Amino acid sequence: LTGRARSHVQQLSQPRFAAQPVVAQAFLAMREAALADGIDMLPCASFRPLEGQLRIWNRKFSGEATLRGQDGAPREFAALSQEELVWAILGWSGLPGATRRHWGTDIDVFDRASQPPGYKVKLLPEEVAPGGVYERLHAWLDVNIGRFGFFRPYRSYRGGMYAEPWHLSHLSAAQAALAAFDIDMVVRAIRDADMLGRELVLDMLPEIFRRHVLNIEER
Repeated sequence: LTGRARSHVQQLSQPRFAAQPVVAQAFLAMREAALADGIDMLPCASFRPLEGQLRIWNRKFSGEATLRGQDGAPREFAALSQEELVWAILGWSGLPGATRRHWGTDIDVFDRASQPPGYKVKLLPEEVAPGGVYERLHAWLDVNIGRFGFFRPYRSYRGGMYAEPWHLSHLSAAQAALAAFDIDMVVRAIRDADMLGRELVLDMLPEIFRRHVLNIEER
């Protein structure tokens, strides 16, 4: 649950992603249904180990990677206090040790069929807005996602993660993971990690856990 093992996930190659077997099976069934409607739904992120999430975190905490606001626009790294920096990272990136990415239950998706040649996926609000490149995919998901056991935990902004309608979660598998998960697991994972801002994050962890782990849309 904290990303330090991957024995719970299955690696697939066509399309390439990793998830719990029950989640992978449900996603492939949903993908086939979407294909029948002319939508080539593919994963662009799925299971991510702790080391992978740490690399993302450390690049953002050091200013190496771009920080973005809720609207997707870049933010000025130098203008942020250390605490503001933590919240800025958490708007778009899960906390290492505490992200649903570690559970093997969640998959980010895009529609290859709707992209112009050479298009690179951004995973930003503009892509799912009216007229956006993935508008049709998300209209299809609005109608069909529940049939395959998935939901959007970050469908709208609730004071934690920014809205990520492309982030799909398998309801029953994720509920089981969350029920087995607790803040002490995260503390142990972070204390052993090579993580920038570690002590500050540990001080902030109760609020982070409330706003970013527990604060989701259930359906």
